Amino acid sequence: MRLIDVTLRNLSRRKGRKLLLMAGLSIGVATVVALVAITGTMQADVAAKLDEYGANILIVPKANDLSLSYGGVAVASAAYDVGELTEADLDRINNIKNARNISVVAPKLLGAIPIEDQTVLVAGVRFDDELRLKQWWEMEGSEPGSQDEALAGLRLARALDLRAGDSIELDGHSFRVAGILAENGSQDDDILFIDLGAAQRVMEKPQSVSLVEVAALCTECPVEDMVEQIGGVLPQARVTALRQAVTLRMETVGQLSRFALAVSAVVVAIGGLVVLTTMLGAVAERKQEIGLFRALGFRRWHVMNIVLGEAALVSLAGGITGFLLGMGAAVVLAPRLANLATAVIWNPWLALGAVGGAVLVGLLASLYPAISASRLDPTTALRSL
Repeated sequence: MRLIDVTLRNLSRRKGRKLLLMAGLSIGVATVVALVAITGTMQADVAAKLDEYGANILIVPKANDLSLSYGGVAVASAAYDVGELTEADLDRINNIKNARNISVVAPKLLGAIPIEDQTVLVAGVRFDDELRLKQWWEMEGSEPGSQDEALAGLRLARALDLRAGDSIELDGHSFRVAGILAENGSQDDDILFIDLGAAQRVMEKPQSVSLVEVAALCTECPVEDMVEQIGGVLPQARVTALRQAVTLRMETVGQLSRFALAVSAVVVAIGGLVVLTTMLGAVAERKQEIGLFRALGFRRWHVMNIVLGEAALVSLAGGITGFLLGMGAAVVLAPRLANLATAVIWNPWLALGAVGGAVLVGLLASLYPAISASRLDPTTALRSL
């Protein structure tokens, strides 16, 4: 009689207990898979959103005296030994080793320009990049769609009595105010934003850039490495990591991972206890059968293999069922629990880990019952027949 035949026969004879064991394992595996899938999707979603939700690296020219006002760059005051940034430098930023972690590179040209009886801080920007960088911006009117359109901060608009659709003159160049930014409590409230190319013409600084803001969520390398890499290709610039933003992003992602890990560990422990108690009960019920096997010449390792084989098959079925249930739950629950824009990914490594983990937990939890069964004295076991 082959051991596999004995194992399969035992499974078919005790369907209720085995189905209960498989259901327990399936629920445990499904819980872990759903947590891991949802957490992984949340991490990807957070990374995608935070990647484009504000700068965390600031690049400014090196200088011995910067007295200024916007991001540490001197605009109207005197500075000496000031380095220079140009649009050509942007290509160097996008070619660093960890460029794949860069989401937005937003250059700015700053200048103080007299308008009516006031001096106004004008920022030349690439509106596509700036709007991706500052997704919290709200505005009355519309986004600029051409080089002769502008956005005005709310306090500036009030000071100059500007409304969406009005025109404004900058050193002989006319701009239409496409929108008025809602007040957000930052320096943006006092700035007039125009197209970067238009600003370079108005200020007569072709190709020049005052500073560059970079949004990057470096999940595979320290942001300090990126700062060092950018500094290496731009020796004339001072590159700074805005640590508060970086720390917040990485802590958010890390907390999600730690939560999933902790809950998964608890579920795995409970699943192991379920297998252990179930298999101990099965061994206690089958003392006579095991004694008969031993009397017929089955060795101890034969008995162990029978018990472990049953556990492995049940765990395999539970792992497969649990993975499918867990992924189904993740697909249904993820959009509702976290309002995620990123779809749940069917990860083959997660499938392998779920099924393999279920079998491993089943085998480890069944090891003690298997050893106990193999040590049963056949004479003692057969006395109760």
